Amino acid sequence: EVQLVESGGGLVQAGGSLTLSCAASGFTFDDYAIGWFRQAPGKEREGVACIRGSGGRAYYAESVKGRFTISSDHAKNTVYLQMDNLKPEDTAVYYCAADPSLPDMATIIEAVHLASHYKYLEIWGQGTLVTVSS
Repeated sequence: EVQLVESGGGLVQAGGSLTLSCAASGFTFDDYAIGWFRQAPGKEREGVACIRGSGGRAYYAESVKGRFTISSDHAKNTVYLQMDNLKPEDTAVYYCAADPSLPDMATIIEAVHLASHYKYLEIWGQGTLVTVSS
């Protein structure tokens, strides 16, 4: 069964840190781009960061550059999102996504005017809630 399972969400104070995990199964992890997206209440889903399952260059949204770090452990088929210096505006449900095309996923994350194209990504997890209190 093709599956992405997120974990690690929770409540944290502004300025704090949290690490999210995305465990993948049912597809060839190394061949896919794995990314994080988030959706705040009443807002459109937006890209956060992505990387190929096998590792390599990471891509980030401007709003999280310098604060968030995405990494991949292909031995565990798991991608992590280390979130530091969290802000109340980071409050959202965080979703993990997978797609065969890293260029497509990176473009969706980096190009704000293409953010709505997240709908075309192949595989999605159920999401994990991150709440940042002020």
